[in-house]
Amino acid sequence: MNDTPTPAIPSPDLVARFVEIVGARHALTDPDQQLPYLREWRDMYAGRASLVLRPGSTEEVSRILALANEHALPVVPQAGNTGLVGAQIPFRGEIVLSVGRLKRVRAVDPLGFTMTVETGLTLAEAQAAADEANRLFPLSLPSEGTCQIGGNLGTNAGGVGVLAYGNTRQLVLGLEVVLADGRIWQGLNALKKDNTGYDVKDLFIGSEGTLGVITAAVLKLFPKPAEKATAVAGLPDLNAVRSLFGLAQETAGSSLTAFEMMAHIVVDTITRHAPGTRNPLPGAHPWYVLLETSGLKPDGAAERLLTETLEAAMAQGIATDAVVASSLTQARDFWRVRESYSEAQKPLGVSVKNDVSVPVAAIPEFIARADAAVERICPGARPLPISHFGDGNIHYNVAQPAGMAKDAYMAMWDDIVHAVHEVVLDLGGSISAEHGIGVMKRAELAQVKGEVAMDLMRRIKAAFDPRGILNPGKVL
Repeated sequence: MNDTPTPAIPSPDLVARFVEIVGARHALTDPDQQLPYLREWRDMYAGRASLVLRPGSTEEVSRILALANEHALPVVPQAGNTGLVGAQIPFRGEIVLSVGRLKRVRAVDPLGFTMTVETGLTLAEAQAAADEANRLFPLSLPSEGTCQIGGNLGTNAGGVGVLAYGNTRQLVLGLEVVLADGRIWQGLNALKKDNTGYDVKDLFIGSEGTLGVITAAVLKLFPKPAEKATAVAGLPDLNAVRSLFGLAQETAGSSLTAFEMMAHIVVDTITRHAPGTRNPLPGAHPWYVLLETSGLKPDGAAERLLTETLEAAMAQGIATDAVVASSLTQARDFWRVRESYSEAQKPLGVSVKNDVSVPVAAIPEFIARADAAVERICPGARPLPISHFGDGNIHYNVAQPAGMAKDAYMAMWDDIVHAVHEVVLDLGGSISAEHGIGVMKRAELAQVKGEVAMDLMRRIKAAFDPRGILNPGKVL
């Protein structure tokens, strides 16, 4: 899985120096205490660490990296450990550097629509800090109670708000980053216009801890919606989903803040296996769409626009049924179905994970071709497509056939992934929409990016981390 050389292990004297930096309480050497930092939540990746360090300040991060760099000791930066491609896992006894204690909200500027936060803050805590200032931080993920801002930045996380607000990259104005040699780059710029040379921050966002350790960020805030309207529509086919998206954009415009698509098998799986969920519509529909509109004034416009969209869709035969949430409780119930996607798959057995994107217009073709490819390789396998749709991102997970042995299905993992990726690339898409590369997609990255792009990335890595201590074996 990771063919990087076995890293150097810190001597007892060096361990003592690292302990001195963070304090004995925050330097974990006991395997049982280390365990939460060594396994990801699906148990797909597990590793081992020589030491887990939990610094409490940027200065402590700086001292850790300076010492590690001096002695060529590899370091795996880690935030909330919710990643899905193995980027945060130490596979060969590296030092884990957890940013989880960096939790300060350094500043909130409601007038400038920014806030400066440290990267150990959970996404939910960042959202709450914005809310207290009557502002919105729009990044939203099912894991927001546990994922941390550092991981969101490191992977350029997407989520359900991308349609209206963009990926994490579009929500950042400035960064504070500790480089591999311990130097601190102070790039906490809150300006919306700054054309003074290269925009270095964009190199760190999405770099998965391979170029530096992000310790703080200036995040963009937005006006807090005064109202929201939520609905679920049932549709006969994917072309109808595409038509509904076009209609919703034409009718609601910028008020359309979410458009989430789910196949019937997904909704059925969720409502059978996720407690507290039920199908929002009577009967079964081949496809479901969860729509949300938002408004800055409490004048009912959000619900009117949503209702107009759905009435037009029904009149044109695009949608076969629809319901607008009549209360906040019902709206939360609708969203609970969408957010239970990952948890509900576990009773089905192993799922091959595909986080891909294609042009919006090509989504129906992608799913048809991917379904056919999967069936050829593993008859009876169960594709579970769900999509943010408006940004072209499809989570195309494929559950093992009912009754098939886990090991036999796992042996087909690579074949299924490669077949799906072939369709993605043929349609001009990407093999990673929002989860990153880590170790899971490292080999394929070199195949899809081309020689020039890979050479540029290796040169950037060498310039920022000449001794190769930061997250070795990940991405490149």
